[in-house]
Order: sequence, then C-alpha cells, then structure tokens
Amino acid sequence: MILERQNFMSIPKTNDNIKRVIGPDNVKQLQDMGIIYQLCQSGANEVGTKLENLDTEFQFKHDHNPIHHMEERMKDVQSLFTKMKRKGLELSAQSVRDNIFDVAGIRVITNYLDDVYLIEKMLLQQSDVTLLKRKDYIRHPKDSGYRSLHLVVSVPVFQTDGVHNVPVEIQIRTVGMDMWASLEHKLRYKTDSNPEVVAKYADQIQGFSDEITSIEQRMQEIYQHLS
Repeated sequence: MILERQNFMSIPKTNDNIKRVIGPDNVKQLQDMGIIYQLCQSGANEVGTKLENLDTEFQFKHDHNPIHHMEERMKDVQSLFTKMKRKGLELSAQSVRDNIFDVAGIRVITNYLDDVYLIEKMLLQQSDVTLLKRKDYIRHPKDSGYRSLHLVVSVPVFQTDGVHNVPVEIQIRTVGMDMWASLEHKLRYKTDSNPEVVAKYADQIQGFSDEITSIEQRMQEIYQHLS
C-alpha cells in the first residue's frame, strides 16, 4: 500500500506560509520554524515507512491485513498558530518544540476494532519508536461520540548535523470510526447553519457513533468465527 500524503508541503512553500503568519522581520524565527517543519515531515516519513513495511509483510505472510489505508498530513501553519494562541502559548519556534507534538501526523485506518491495538503493539515494539503520549478515545470516547486511539511517538531523524528525536502523532481507528469522524466534522464545522441548530442534533450524532461501534463489534465477531 502506498501511504497517501496529504498536504505535504515543500520547504519553500512552508517558509512562505510561516513568513505570512509571523511576518518577515524575525529571520531567525522563520528559519527555526522552517527547520521544525522539515524535521517533522522527515519524522512522519520515518513512521510512514515503518507502517508501509508492516503492511507489506501482512500482505505476503498472512490471510488478514489489519491496515485498510493510511494518510499522512502536516498541520497547516495557520492552524498551528491558531492552536498556540488558543492555548496561550508564545508564538515562537521554541514554544512549538516544547508544546506542540502534532505538527506531523499519520492516520491509520483499520478493518476491525482489534486491529487498532494490533497496529499499536507492532509499532511500539520497534526499538527506535518511543511512546510519548497515549489517549484511548475508543475505550473512553469523547462526549461527542468521537472514537480513535491517539499516540504521540518519537522517532530518530538523521540529519547532517546529527540525530534528532522528532514527535509524530498517530491516530488509529476503524473504517466506521473514520467515516463517523469525517461526517461529524463536516456537519459541525463545514456548514453555514447556526451552531445552536447544529447543537440540537448532538445527541443524535453521538448515538450514531454508538450504533456504528456496535455494528463493527458484531462484524468482528463474525470474522473471528469465520477465521
């Protein structure tokens, strides 16, 4: 499987976006932010390669491949600084290094619920992958109904000036969870409807998440009986 790389930006384009947000005056900050993006993109490539290797191994050795598909993405510069402002963080390269761990991200979509934790196990048992953070929104869903396993890992990135340990966010969830999350986001944030009107449907949308999970659990039971 070829890993789909969404909005992966060239370094010149990234620098232009950073310059537009920060302003052209602070040259050192611009350079440092450009380096962060380049390192994070390399870190995502490292994790992506590991996942692609696991995907290839399953295709050759096993009847079942837990990975349905994968996507890489880099956080948009404007989104990054909006998040920092919301958190009350200083808009600086050092603040990004210290506080922001999802500049680069990979989403892994699995076929079944158990596959989520299988992917996590296989990835974390690799000696050069270090777990930094873990949030299990599958066993403990958000109030909205959102379900996904979120990991932040650190991987070594080799550069001309040495080795850098770079954080990468990994979201692992099933096909059903991914479908719900995508549609819920569009209903909540991508419509022109009054937020108060959208909020009236919150319980119903949350209920759909429970229904999808129930269906996926039963589908997994059928698969296990057939295996």
